[in-house]
Amino acid sequence: MLITAGRVLVDSRTYLDDGAVLIEGDSITAVGPRAEIAEQAGADAVHLEFPEGTIVPGLIDAHVHLAFDGGADPVATLDESSDETLLKDMRRRAEQLLLSGVTTARDLGDRNGLALRLDEEIARGGSPGPRIVSAGTPATPPGGHCHFLGGEVSGVTEVRDLVRRNITAGADVIKVMVTGGGLTKDGPKSWQSQFTPEELQALVGEAHRAGLPVAAHAHGTDGITAAVEAGVDTIEHCTWMTNDGFDLRQDVLKQIVDRDIAVCPAVSPHWQMLPRFFGEERAAAMFDLVRQMAEAGVKLIAGTDAGVQRAGFDGLVPALSFYAHLGLPNSRILDMATAGAADALGLGETTGQIAPGFRADLLAIEGDPLEDLSALKTVRAVVAQGRLRKPGTTAEQQ
Repeated sequence: MLITAGRVLVDSRTYLDDGAVLIEGDSITAVGPRAEIAEQAGADAVHLEFPEGTIVPGLIDAHVHLAFDGGADPVATLDESSDETLLKDMRRRAEQLLLSGVTTARDLGDRNGLALRLDEEIARGGSPGPRIVSAGTPATPPGGHCHFLGGEVSGVTEVRDLVRRNITAGADVIKVMVTGGGLTKDGPKSWQSQFTPEELQALVGEAHRAGLPVAAHAHGTDGITAAVEAGVDTIEHCTWMTNDGFDLRQDVLKQIVDRDIAVCPAVSPHWQMLPRFFGEERAAAMFDLVRQMAEAGVKLIAGTDAGVQRAGFDGLVPALSFYAHLGLPNSRILDMATAGAADALGLGETTGQIAPGFRADLLAIEGDPLEDLSALKTVRAVVAQGRLRKPGTTAEQQ
């Protein structure tokens, strides 16, 4: 497959004008000037031309929940669904992600290994969707946040056993609910910690011995501190909550930066509505905490929490506008959803860039996203693992 375009984004800040990308199988084999690369393409190669368009790396949503439906009560819908019904719905949600430009998604909460099954289907071409980096069953204490996903554990031994089960099932990352969360009715509050330091250290140690990273759901300042001390690899949400407000601890923030821990704020696609739900003052404080982390040099990565209330599976680009609202340059925001996210997920040598040897994960769009991020909404073609999909067509029509 040969794709040519007016611009090819070869890193988050640099365009190759009148460029081309040559794809063989699931990999990029050549990138360069159109005339030069066209000569390398075989006579029977599919040729896609976007003379006024831009080719960018496929987007990465680093925080989704394919098991949830994004409705008013995702937990109730989950409880009412059989595994087969749920898997069918997850297939549809994965396709939504793909058509919105997401070619890699990190699923951070699953039931009965369904996201792992779906990833296998997608990898062999049985279902359209992005590559899924799956956490399997997240760890939580009895009655803790997202206990209904089946990961209730108590004590060091049970924590280690759950990690091992996830590893055996094929998980790519281990998820731990360090604090409570709003999705779980009658569970611990978002700022309340759920695990002892010994349990967290056992979980991180077991995962790291197997070569897997750990993603920590942590809203509360105490939980964030405990997650950093335990050696997690990414912190999800990282809202610095206390029982009476917010408390960003500068010493902990410095450790996050020094240890290169990535933070995924998991911003809702409808972030503009937050002042209505939390109040103007509280929402402004929440926004400012993310700004402070960005200014301190924290490695921020893009994610939407797709599946929870009001978070659909086509919302990554609207969520990215939050960071533009904070004043971050478009080049940094693009990096948060491509190369930077890939690096944080342990995929930095295989995806997130348009370069020879990388997976063929890319988009053809209209416009210039370095000037206007909303150009990312104008998807004309998606290539995921070398497979072409055009919005408005079915997988069978490709």
